[in-house]
Amino acid sequence: MINTQDAILPAVPPAAAQPTDRLTRPGRLSRAAAPTVLILLLSACGVLPPTPPGPPSQPRPEAGPGSTQTRSQPPAEQPPEPPSRPPPKVFHLGAAALSLVSQAHKQSQSGDFGGAAATLERALRIEPNNPLLWIELGDVRLSESNAEQADSMGRKALSLATGDPQAQSSAWHLIAESLRLRHRNQDAAEADQKAAALAAR
Repeated sequence: MINTQDAILPAVPPAAAQPTDRLTRPGRLSRAAAPTVLILLLSACGVLPPTPPGPPSQPRPEAGPGSTQTRSQPPAEQPPEPPSRPPPKVFHLGAAALSLVSQAHKQSQSGDFGGAAATLERALRIEPNNPLLWIELGDVRLSESNAEQADSMGRKALSLATGDPQAQSSAWHLIAESLRLRHRNQDAAEADQKAAALAAR
C-alpha cells in the first residue's frame, strides 16, 4: 500500500507576480488624480479651511394683531392764505386847495361866512370829489345856522369818503351837528355813535 502521507504531491507553481510598477514607482501617479488624493488627505487630517459663514439673515417683521402697514402719505395741502386787507384810504388836500382852505378859515374867524363859503367853492372847483372840502363848506353853513345845507354837505362828503374812516367820521359828526341844530337829538346821538365807531378804526 502506498501511504498517502508519503506521496509526493505535484508542486503548485507560484502565482504569477502582479505588476506593481504603477503603484511602487514614485512620480508615476496620474496628474488628474493628484488633486483628489490631496483633498482626501486633508479631509482625513481635518485641516480643510472652514467655509466662511454667510451674512445673517434679517428676520422679517411680523405684523401684530390690528397693525397695518404704514405708507408714506403726501403732505396735506395748506389752505391758501386770505388776501391781506388793503390799507385804508386817506384823503388829502392839494397845495392849491389847502391854501384856499386856510384863507376860508381866516374869513370865518372874522365872521365873513359868505366870503369863506365863496373861497371854499373855489377850492371845490379844483377838487370837486374831495370830501374834506365838502366838510369844510358844511362847517361854514353850520356857522350860518343853515342846518339843512350843513346836513346836505355832510351826506355829500359821506358818499365821497368811501374807504377813509376818518373822513367818514368827520362827515357823520357834521350830520349829527346839523340834526342837533334842528332839535333831532335822538338822530344826532345815533350819528355821533357812527362817527365815534369810525374814528376808532
